[in-house]
Amino acid sequence: MEITSSFLGKQFIDSNTIINFPNGIPGFEDQTRFKLFHQEGDNPLIFWLQSLDDESLTLSVAQPSIFNINYNFELNDAEEAILGIEDIADTLILIILHKDETDQPTIKGAIKSPLVINCTKRIGLQKVLGQVDQSITLTETSNELHQISSLV
Repeated sequence: MEITSSFLGKQFIDSNTIINFPNGIPGFEDQTRFKLFHQEGDNPLIFWLQSLDDESLTLSVAQPSIFNINYNFELNDAEEAILGIEDIADTLILIILHKDETDQPTIKGAIKSPLVINCTKRIGLQKVLGQVDQSITLTETSNELHQISSLV
């Protein structure tokens, strides 16, 4: 399948690598099909979630672990039903990145609204958290790298 992205140009993708967000992503509810792309190299830090329905919509995403963020939240029954998670090991969490245009331009992550993806079924949703209780840990990321490489 060939797609065109304003950011990535023409890309050929395997239709089996499409990630479906049945409810879209808040602010982009009409965008339900995405493809995850990554930087060149063995250990990419930044990934791009490209909408297949709107060539101008590309979201920069990253694993929370690169910011030493370790989430601890529960999915409600409706979210569990959407994702169809049978094994928590099949779950990947990503955060959407954005550029902060203040005096010192920096890249920040939307930590109150992580993306939760079932890597096996390729279904995702954005979990909006009212409050974030985060802990900073040094974690082993080899499992996360394996999960994310299965989506790219």
